[in-house]
Amino acid sequence: MPRFAPLEPHDEHNRQLEANVHPPDWVNPTRSGRYNLVVIGAGTAGLVAAAGAAGLGAKVALIERGLMGGDCLNVGCVPSKGVISATRVARTVRHAGEFGVDVRGEAVDFARVMERMRRLRARISPADSARRFRDLGVDVFLGQGVFTGSDTIQVGDRTLRFKKALIATGARASAPAIPGLDEVRYLTNETLFSLTELPRRLGVIGAGPIGCEMAQAFALLGSEVHLVEAAHGILPREDPDAARIVEQVMRRDGVRLLCCGRSTRIAKADDGAARLVLDSHDAHYDQEVDALLVSVGRAPNVEGLGLETVGVEFDARDGVKVDDRLRTTHPRIYAAGDICSPYKFTHAADFMARIVIQNALFMGRARASALTIPWSTYTLPEIAHVGLTPQQAQDTGIEIDTYTQGLEEVDRAILDGEDEGFARVHVKKGSDRIVGATIVATHAGDMISEISLAMTHGLGLKKLGSTIHPYPTQAEAVRRLGDQYNRSRLTPFVRSALGRWLAWTR
Repeated sequence: MPRFAPLEPHDEHNRQLEANVHPPDWVNPTRSGRYNLVVIGAGTAGLVAAAGAAGLGAKVALIERGLMGGDCLNVGCVPSKGVISATRVARTVRHAGEFGVDVRGEAVDFARVMERMRRLRARISPADSARRFRDLGVDVFLGQGVFTGSDTIQVGDRTLRFKKALIATGARASAPAIPGLDEVRYLTNETLFSLTELPRRLGVIGAGPIGCEMAQAFALLGSEVHLVEAAHGILPREDPDAARIVEQVMRRDGVRLLCCGRSTRIAKADDGAARLVLDSHDAHYDQEVDALLVSVGRAPNVEGLGLETVGVEFDARDGVKVDDRLRTTHPRIYAAGDICSPYKFTHAADFMARIVIQNALFMGRARASALTIPWSTYTLPEIAHVGLTPQQAQDTGIEIDTYTQGLEEVDRAILDGEDEGFARVHVKKGSDRIVGATIVATHAGDMISEISLAMTHGLGLKKLGSTIHPYPTQAEAVRRLGDQYNRSRLTPFVRSALGRWLAWTR
């Protein structure tokens, strides 16, 4: 089996990773007969579907041409958070004096940061390994899976027959049409984590979640970072107030934001480096960088699967077309995860795979639209969101009331020195039914789950306010939103009636 570019450098940690998620000595099984479920793609959606179906007694085959674990383990969530955790420590040390702690000799050893990331990624990898899934009763095939008929898939010299199949091949990084980009070497999330030396000057194109996370992280690790975004500001999908807070912090951390760079082009410098050439706010920039990260765009992995052969509709932008029950245009074939979902998150792929198990194997009628899907961007501070934004509520004709609790009034946030942020919730007007929320806080990704739970199970904001939270915690901001709602119910009439009662009972 070949080695893969994301596993460079091929040190002991990456050799351990490869041994788990694409063993060089792996021999594909020779079992015959029809499978209840054949899964193409061993990223999150494929792994969850395979393990869940096998655990329920199904005969399952799992096919993967690259690295089991998909983007999340190998080039996404896991390595990026490994790097970000180091930047949190670096920033803590940098600001230790504000807490009365004198730390001398601050220095970041980038090679050791990346070595730690590779070591921890390898430590996590057994959960996604070929051997683990074989032990779970799944037949694991390493190679390219291709549909050859309405109930057959070819992988290598094996033909697998299926009752139902799942396409879970995910998506990959794609580059936008920027003049000159194809003339220089550039990084994507698929190659960024192979770096062993810190770029002195890093250009980042795209101020979405990946671009912002990595721009801030590399600035805190010591790079001179130039972040280019075509629109105004950063994180366009987020609450504008939330994005502004993160932008201010990123600028303080050393990120130079060049927004509205619609005329961006890339030129090749004499020494082989790249130059960012653009106009931003009436100023012209011609900035040389030692490394360039492109963090704009994802392309679904639909090529080479034989989808045309079996009549599965797809396109190069949105991937495989599915209905609300995740059925493709072929009655026996389903899809889940980044290959078909607008929500390209590991946790979304996880729960989509659970829907496929119900619907494909047990005649279920579970719907993807019924999922309540939160997301989090792991900048410092983090932004987490769930449900509708005010604009989406307006577009769908839902009137809302909004409550906001600033962290500058939350004791624990003040004591932690983390009081830049807020918790904000939107409820259906005249009720406490939560339709959306945004949190900006150091651990917003953890805090949003309380609101996701409430939305999923129909618990209103009033009940969150009546739930005792430990003091002092930053999650107390969520409880205070409930207090705000309760105070809004204390109308002048109610207050007058209560006053009359209390006067009568004195």
